[in-house]
Amino acid sequence: MWLRLLLRQLRLRTPKLTNTFLVVGLGNPGPNYALNRHNVGQMLLDVVAARFGETFKAHKSNALVAEIKIIGGPKLILAKPLSFMNLSGGPTSSLMNFYKIDPESLIVAHDELDIPPATFRLKQGGGHGGHNGTRDIISAIDSNDFARIRLGIGRPPGSADAADYVLKNFSNSEKTELAVTLEIAADALEEMARNGIVAAQAKFHAPGESGTA
Repeated sequence: MWLRLLLRQLRLRTPKLTNTFLVVGLGNPGPNYALNRHNVGQMLLDVVAARFGETFKAHKSNALVAEIKIIGGPKLILAKPLSFMNLSGGPTSSLMNFYKIDPESLIVAHDELDIPPATFRLKQGGGHGGHNGTRDIISAIDSNDFARIRLGIGRPPGSADAADYVLKNFSNSEKTELAVTLEIAADALEEMARNGIVAAQAKFHAPGESGTA
């Protein structure tokens, strides 16, 4: 057991030498959901694709895909599943098979109730934390050893229902902060792809923050 933990720590501290990462942004399909809090992972991918002047195209794996190349760095396959959130595993698994991606080269961007709005955390591996999208991916690919970009949306006020809250659009006051947060998260994604998640955590997490929570 101790040897497995040691090898895992060494792997996290050593940037993975890969030419390609699959980056899956979670959400629900269609214009009625596009601006919901639950779709913030896909909003991040829209920001990244726009930076590189790329647009999403339909892929046979039931997803919209845009391929970009970081100058002097790896290739990123940005994917937005066309399934509903709780069925994200099927398209993700199909894309991994199509592009020959292993779990360590998978990055999943998703909304996170337990992180305050206008912030994000980077995490390697771990459980699904109650998130139905990551739960289905873990089940479909039989692995939890992938990176996550956890985009904070905060908890709903008072006794409001979380299931309703995530399916509502960001408020006007939230949208201004969100635009800035997504740009910084896009920077963090590029850092992860170039230099590994530990380097990205050191650069984008506040002192004392961990990606394991």
